[in-house]
Amino acid sequence: MGRSQAVPRDGSGSEEFGPGADDTGCTVLHVDMDAFYASVEIRRRPELRGKPVIVGGAGPRGVVSAASYEARKFGVRSAMPGSRAQRLCPHAVFLPPDFTAYTEASRAVMAIFRDVTPLVEPLSLDEAFLDVTGARKLLGRPAEIAALIRRRVAEEQRLTCSVGVAPTKFMAKLGSTRAKPDGVVVIPADRILDYLHPLPVSAVWGVGERTAETLRRLGLKTVGDLAAAPMGMLRSAVGDAAAAHLHELSRGRDPRRVTPEHVEKSIGAETTFDVDVSDLSIIRRTILALANKVAQRLRHAGQAGRTVSVKIRLADFQTLSRSRTIDIPTDVSREIFEIGWTLFRSARTGERIRLIGVRVEGLVHAEGAPRQMTLGERDHGWRDAERAADAVAARFGSGLVRPASLLRGDGMRPDGNGAAPAGGGAAESGTRHNGRT
Repeated sequence: MGRSQAVPRDGSGSEEFGPGADDTGCTVLHVDMDAFYASVEIRRRPELRGKPVIVGGAGPRGVVSAASYEARKFGVRSAMPGSRAQRLCPHAVFLPPDFTAYTEASRAVMAIFRDVTPLVEPLSLDEAFLDVTGARKLLGRPAEIAALIRRRVAEEQRLTCSVGVAPTKFMAKLGSTRAKPDGVVVIPADRILDYLHPLPVSAVWGVGERTAETLRRLGLKTVGDLAAAPMGMLRSAVGDAAAAHLHELSRGRDPRRVTPEHVEKSIGAETTFDVDVSDLSIIRRTILALANKVAQRLRHAGQAGRTVSVKIRLADFQTLSRSRTIDIPTDVSREIFEIGWTLFRSARTGERIRLIGVRVEGLVHAEGAPRQMTLGERDHGWRDAERAADAVAARFGSGLVRPASLLRGDGMRPDGNGAAPAGGGAAESGTRHNGRT
């Protein structure tokens, strides 16, 4: 989708596109949680309500993962460098991302969606498409279903969401963007072009900054201009495939169906150091923390993987990767850590490190997956310990139980010897991202 800032936002849309508009044939909903990460943080810290909250790093390499609407009033946006966000809003409260909490909140919200219809296509933790064709007899008009979803999310999860109701996925996504925050926009089937054509070209899915600038040089500033442009002009400017794509979307045509099956191919986490590091004990502890994050997310998703990979970005931005495939799928942080550390050592970089990442691929359902048995292994081993730590985190909050080496900070020497165990325990909060890039 194009940049969401390109679409006007007015809470519930103008009256002609408000909840009372004709929703005949508008069976696609796009539900987008409002400032999701920030809202989850505020939900568990009510004293922050009404204050500018930024989720992400404020250091020299920090990046904004999410910002509350109070922070956005100062110009703070996601993906903005944290240092710039701090200058724009010096009194903002910065919080580190907790992706374990966001994943749990997402799972609860998605369960509400699936209560309404089995045809749910998640796009990320905080947004999804729904096909409500089969839910109309039981739950009413699409706009009424949108209201039901918003009410349940607010009452059951104490979060808000915005909903676009339209005949197609593309238009529903545009509608939810305009509905923010905490609103509904309905785009009637016979008003698609009225809604779409006044928008800037950057609102079209797939039009980034470069493409938008190319189109503007051709005098194509709005989606209506794009729809009226000769195909030959578009082909010469952006190529055959992109021209056909833009031609269809600029006319509101989008044949894509809501596809409920979303197969995650890999699960990973990475971190960027504030200062480039070469200290092996710091790198080792970081790999351990990342392995815990990945393993916990695997267990939450009910998955295990056969391939462990490590990404290493050097100070000069050169990126190296190493991977190893094992016979038995794993969701155990100790095993992921040991493989990851071995892979890192095999890279023999000897240079300062800017970023390190751990990823598990080749995912399968953990239920029924074979387990590696070791001669003399205890009845209850690392997997049981980690699942017990998951249960503690679910009840009392993430980060309460972690490997001793992460708590001590000096519990492991670079050679791996020391009093602290090499793995185990619950993951620290966060997966995939850490608010930095």
